[in-house]
Parts: sequence; structure tokens; C-alpha cells
Amino acid sequence: MDSKAAINVTINRWRRHEAALVETDSVVVEEPLEIRVEGRSIAVIMRTPGHDEELAAGFLVSEGIIRSSREVFEISVCPSNNEGRGNVVDVLLSGVQVNWEKLTRHVFASSSCGLCGKTAMDSVFQHFTPTTDAWCVDEERLLALPEKLRATQATFAQTGGLHACALFDLEGHLIVAREDVGRHNALDKVLGYGLRNGLLPYAKNVLLLSGRVSFEMMQKALAGGVPLVAAISAPSSLAVSFAEESQQTLIGFLRGDRMNVYSHPQRITRSA
Repeated sequence: MDSKAAINVTINRWRRHEAALVETDSVVVEEPLEIRVEGRSIAVIMRTPGHDEELAAGFLVSEGIIRSSREVFEISVCPSNNEGRGNVVDVLLSGVQVNWEKLTRHVFASSSCGLCGKTAMDSVFQHFTPTTDAWCVDEERLLALPEKLRATQATFAQTGGLHACALFDLEGHLIVAREDVGRHNALDKVLGYGLRNGLLPYAKNVLLLSGRVSFEMMQKALAGGVPLVAAISAPSSLAVSFAEESQQTLIGFLRGDRMNVYSHPQRITRSA
């Protein structure tokens, strides 16, 4: 995580029947990032600074604009007047025809809602190929993943204010983990990492989310080719129906020694 992901602020710490104490507390940083394609502004996203190039690349993957690193000529972080931080990322494409009307969100997107600014419901339902991979992963490996994710969450341990997303192989080895104040941003960063390192599609991987699973999170996972999505929290009804239709395995409440499997359980094997 970027060193600017958290800052210290002065607070009054209260305890019942005790005098208030003036102390410092760490809070997660939330700042706007403008994403441009070919110099044209397409979105302003509220995010936690760090891995901005991945975030921009993953955003374009989840929007269905690009699918491989060959379609990206250059990603540049432009200078800004905000204490030297680059809050503008410009993506130059290679051989890609952009539907600007479909891509441009026209308004700002908050860190809590990746779908804010969509101009029509039709644009929400992107068209990505359903997963067809028929591999299996052992339940014990799945149950061990939340602890592995927590071990990567340095800024969450410091602030308590970040979502996380991690990608594992079928043996349970961590490939990449990202944190962000927006859960969809954390996933876009994971997608952007895969694009920039030639790892997409994530066809033989497990995706773990620290929070709840919405429709958009499942759609983003499908954009990256992920067949199995697990979450420590709950899924929404639309996430469950989307997972069923897209042939993705969806797991919720992955905690301790239990989990709820909402769709396509055939990818999970039971331990002896």
C-alpha cells in the first residue's frame, strides 16, 4: 500500500466516566482520481492513493474496453498541484476503438458505489463470456484464505477503514492483494495488476473479498475471467442470480470453519 494511504489526525478520545484525551489516530486517505483515455476525461473516482495505474487499467477491463496488455500503449500519471500527488491517470490505447458515449460516466463516482454515474441501466449489464472452467479446489484451502488476506492488510490494521481484495491460486498461494477505501476500487486494482503482468484471464484462480458481494463485484470478477468468488461477508440477491447465470461459484460468509455456497458448488471438494 502507498505510504500516503493513511494520515494521522488529532482526536478527542472518549471513554465512559473518564476525562477525554487528546490523541492522534490514523485515518485512511480518500482522494479523487481522474481517469482519462487518450487525453479525454471519462471518470472521476474517489479512491485511496496507491497503484493508480492498476486502478485505471482495471477500470477499463471491468468496463469491457480492454482485455489484454497489448491493447494498452502507455499509462501515465500526470502531475497535479495537490502536494505533488498525481491525481490524473491517462491511458493511451493501441488498436482499440472506443465507444465514447458508452464509456463516459459524465459524473463523479463515489468510493462506496462503483455504479454511480451510469447513464442507462443497459450499460450496467455488460456482456462478458460466462466461465466454463471445470477445476476443483479443496474446502480446507478456501477456509484458510481469510487469515491469509488479513495478513496482507497493513493499512486496515492501522486505520480499520479499508476494503481488501486478494487473488489466490488453487493451492492457496497469494498472487496479489490490494486495499482501497472503495471495495470496487480494490478489485479494479487486482484486475489492473493482472492486465499489466499478462495474467488475465484469471481462469484458474480464487478471488477473495473482505466485504459484501454486490452485482457489480461479480461482474468485475467475470470481466477478469474469475470462476470462483469468495467473500467474508454476504452477497446481494442480484449477485447470486448473476453468479448462477455466469456459471461462477459464489461463496459468502467464509469465516472460521464455515461458508455458504450460493452457486455452482461443483468447483469445491469436501475434505475427507
